[in-house]
Amino acid sequence: MAEVLSQTEVESLLAALDPDGTSSPPKAGFRPATDHHSQISLYDFKRPERVSKEQMRAIQGLHEGFSREFGASLSGMLRTIVECKLISVDQLTYSEFVFSLENPTCFNLLESTYLQGHMILDLNPSIIFPIIDRMLGGGRQAKANFPNRALTEIELKLVSRITKQAISALENTWINLCYLDLKVSQIESNPQLVQIVPPNEVIVLVSFELTMGEMRGIMNFCIPFNTIEPLASKLSSDSWSAYKSRVISPKEQLNMETNLSRTKVELVAELTQVKLSANELMGLSVGDVIMTEREVSDGLTLYIEGKPFFSGNPGTLKGHKAVQVGKQITRARDILSTKEEPEFVRPTEAVKTHR
Repeated sequence: MAEVLSQTEVESLLAALDPDGTSSPPKAGFRPATDHHSQISLYDFKRPERVSKEQMRAIQGLHEGFSREFGASLSGMLRTIVECKLISVDQLTYSEFVFSLENPTCFNLLESTYLQGHMILDLNPSIIFPIIDRMLGGGRQAKANFPNRALTEIELKLVSRITKQAISALENTWINLCYLDLKVSQIESNPQLVQIVPPNEVIVLVSFELTMGEMRGIMNFCIPFNTIEPLASKLSSDSWSAYKSRVISPKEQLNMETNLSRTKVELVAELTQVKLSANELMGLSVGDVIMTEREVSDGLTLYIEGKPFFSGNPGTLKGHKAVQVGKQITRARDILSTKEEPEFVRPTEAVKTHR
């Protein structure tokens, strides 16, 4: 008959098999714990992911269109093939972005009229100097070495043409989300001298590779999270492409014109403008004559909502004082608007104005 081991002897044998002596027999109703380490993902509190993956994909798709438009406009300006390729879209801290840049570099600080904060457009010297060389008539032969210095005043003027092309392409790309109206507020060669956000603030870094012949360089577009935070609801892969310019139907246009025709505006007829001292003003009395430098033949100026629009002549009509509308006054902005492209009006502003 086989010998039956007791519980104590079984535990002794199991302890002998385990070198650490930590093994214990399974108890009734005991189930081994599952491995939860496979479900744990690491999280770095120094680099919080404030921009979701869906928003990152939307930003990537948004700037793929920018890369095509900017590459085409840059090729037309330089009369050579320039390829602009989107290489990465990452989120990191502002300090990590600044210390990753070369020094000196072309560090452009962009300011938007309709968004809080600033954006940064950084152009690497390895591609800026070849482009400047091309703009000045060179670029026939590839050069591997370029000066390690900041850009001169003349070079900055030439680079501003490239920056304008990039700003125009960015505004066209972002038009479905927001009207940027960007302008360059500052240009620096040392990126560490400019701090638009705290060092640990999260930014979205969109990197492009510019290729002109054998020359290659990186262009970085830095967007702080607090700048695009108001647009977070629109930054999704499904919604950003759906925000398109709304076409007004003929019926809506007729309704707007009808409502505008009923709108009351203020019309002021200005005789002249005279400057008087306080002493002269205190000495005025009924019957005094104020001398002006304006001729009688010049007539009046008619202001509509504070802006000069027409010239006029004073008179009377059926016993009432009246002003006869004369020629329309040509303003400098009207002359410039006929030569340049028409000023863009955001659809939301247009609707508010018409209302």
